[in-house]
Amino acid sequence: MSKTKIILAAFVWLIVLAIGVSIWKLVIDPVRAKSKTESAKQQAEATKKQAEAAVAATSGTSRFSQEIAIGLDSFSGYAVFRTTEFQNQLAHRGIKLKLVEDAPDYTARAAALEKGTLQFALFPADALLKTFAKLEYPPATIIAIIDETRGADAMLAYKKRFENVDRLNTPDVRFVLVGDSPSETLARVVIQDFGLNQVAKDAIVSLASTEKLIERYKNAAPSTNDVYIVWEPFVSQMLKNDALHVLTDSSKFTGYIVDTLVVNRDFLLKHEPVAEAVLESYFTSLFHYRDAAKLSQLMLEDAKLTKLQIEPEQAAKMVQGIQWKNTQENFAHFGLRQGAIIHIENILDRISKVLVSTGAMDREPVDGKWNRLYFDRPMKEIMSRNFYPGVQSEAIREEMALKDLTEKQWLELMSVGTLSVPELVFSRGSSTLTDRSQLILKELGERLQAWPQYYLMIRGNASNLGDLEVNKELAAKRAQGALQYLESAGIPKQRMRTIPGAITGETRVTFGVGEIAY
Repeated sequence: MSKTKIILAAFVWLIVLAIGVSIWKLVIDPVRAKSKTESAKQQAEATKKQAEAAVAATSGTSRFSQEIAIGLDSFSGYAVFRTTEFQNQLAHRGIKLKLVEDAPDYTARAAALEKGTLQFALFPADALLKTFAKLEYPPATIIAIIDETRGADAMLAYKKRFENVDRLNTPDVRFVLVGDSPSETLARVVIQDFGLNQVAKDAIVSLASTEKLIERYKNAAPSTNDVYIVWEPFVSQMLKNDALHVLTDSSKFTGYIVDTLVVNRDFLLKHEPVAEAVLESYFTSLFHYRDAAKLSQLMLEDAKLTKLQIEPEQAAKMVQGIQWKNTQENFAHFGLRQGAIIHIENILDRISKVLVSTGAMDREPVDGKWNRLYFDRPMKEIMSRNFYPGVQSEAIREEMALKDLTEKQWLELMSVGTLSVPELVFSRGSSTLTDRSQLILKELGERLQAWPQYYLMIRGNASNLGDLEVNKELAAKRAQGALQYLESAGIPKQRMRTIPGAITGETRVTFGVGEIAY
């Protein structure tokens, strides 16, 4: 064989070998590797199933049949939801709890409810209305009222700059507060009810946090146009400055700053007994902390969890400023019991009107059909089972009645401001109330029910034309007629007094509110 043929044969064999190697690497080896991998995977799955079967065969019965997530923030009024007591009460009912805290971010909280990643959430009623007003179909419904702020939020200003609420009616005033908080609601209630029609559209200055607010306060001069609206413990901290004073606070009105428990509607339809169990667990836990000493201690413990620096005295003030709603009060709020307490429909309507009239909302959500925003059946169910959270009975708290004042005390009453009331219409030269005037006074009576801790000073002002003494007498009779109508509408007589009017050139009746100077 020639040398050339040998080389050619070797070359051919090299080609054949290369093809064979390629076939091995590209076809045979991957098939073998895949087969080996699948075999290993099957073996691993078999081992896993065997292990899982062994674990299942040797595991106990879980105490939890349901897991829920509740969205909330660091507000002290939600402290009971963060307690071990609440977790244990839920666990006794087979429910595992997960708390999801945010900044607060109510938009994100509503979105999580809509997605179903939250089953329950806590919402201030005003934030709930503003958030749900943007949605065609509200994703959640109210099943309980958790608390009402009665003094924890306050409006502070320098005494020399703003003596009372009437002094705020200027384009220069700025309401400095944390946006989308109860402080904003307090500002809007005051703007509406005291008729502060001179304030600028941008009068409300929304800051991101209390830290930002405190920083702005520290950098301001006593001549500032800023009015600060904050909550405890920041109220007490700022009032250490004697130059500041409280213009008004949430203890003076009711039915505006309330917190609610809501539940995802789809979850509620599928698991209504779970919602009832959550209510029973919460009310039982709240009953555990029913006295002021326990609540104060809870405030201190909760402050550590939320990284809030407070002293025992501040904790006690927080307890005084928050009214946690017990079982019986919730029954009354949902119309299941009688009591001097506001129905949830009236609360939602009252807050909505403030938000719309002050420009926070363009329109009322759900077209004013407030029953679409709450569901009373869970309350009815636990009431039908005669649920009581403890051995002692709970009471529906009554509003503290204002005491009778002496002549001297009426004269020394500190003026808070003048309520915004449309002009009363009388027959010419008469003190007889027209139908229009009666309607105005009826609405005023409803508003006075929302401001139960203020005395009312009714002033009849007189015309400067004609006989001045006759005019003054007519003005006094008109003021007295307004008082008598309000008394017939349920306003206690000891809260009201007519005071001498002035020759103002106007024959209108004005309504000022005041409080005892402490």
